[in-house]
Amino acid sequence: MSNTGPGGRVVAELGRPETAAETAARKAESSRLHRQRQTVNNLVFSLIATLGIVLVIVLIVPRNNPGTVGKPVDWQSVAAQGAGTEPDPLLSPELPKGWNANAAELRTGAASGIDDWHIGFIAPDKQYIGLDQGFKADDTWIVSTVDGVRATGSKTIDGVKWVVYGNRAGQSDSTNTTYALVATHGSSTVVLAGTASPKEFDTVASALATQLGGSTAR
Repeated sequence: MSNTGPGGRVVAELGRPETAAETAARKAESSRLHRQRQTVNNLVFSLIATLGIVLVIVLIVPRNNPGTVGKPVDWQSVAAQGAGTEPDPLLSPELPKGWNANAAELRTGAASGIDDWHIGFIAPDKQYIGLDQGFKADDTWIVSTVDGVRATGSKTIDGVKWVVYGNRAGQSDSTNTTYALVATHGSSTVVLAGTASPKEFDTVASALATQLGGSTAR
């Protein structure tokens, strides 16, 4: 507590007027505290603004969900455009009504040196099956493409032998692959991987049989 006396500002704690040095020190401390409060306020405002920007980005950027159903892609036309660019023809299955694709692209120039023809199929029940045709692929590429799920056996579909990979018993933390089939033909390693039922995988595998040297005859 303080008041102003004839000799200057009287400080109750001192019981006398403060000296010029004490006045200067008091004002300097007051300015420092003011700047400190302003700095804290600015940091809080900056943090709020940053969080707001992040929230906007999260809301407007589409999620990387393979099973997202967007505008259907004509995978057969894209495959035709890439004809003759790889050692084997690009796979282009004929699928029953109700099947669509949300992606179709020939991925080249990867660090692995392996070109990959990819189609993202959406089954009639809206579950996902990705087809990847790797040219001169190695085991590392297979492990990456099946998303780390383990081989559980094999099966033959219309004359083509497929290695079966299963994750339906919680073998992996993967959210994009619960089942996969892998086959080889010529220079190609073919991976079907996704979340659809084994029956839907069999549908795609059967549609690929002729191109993989098998037969669709039953």
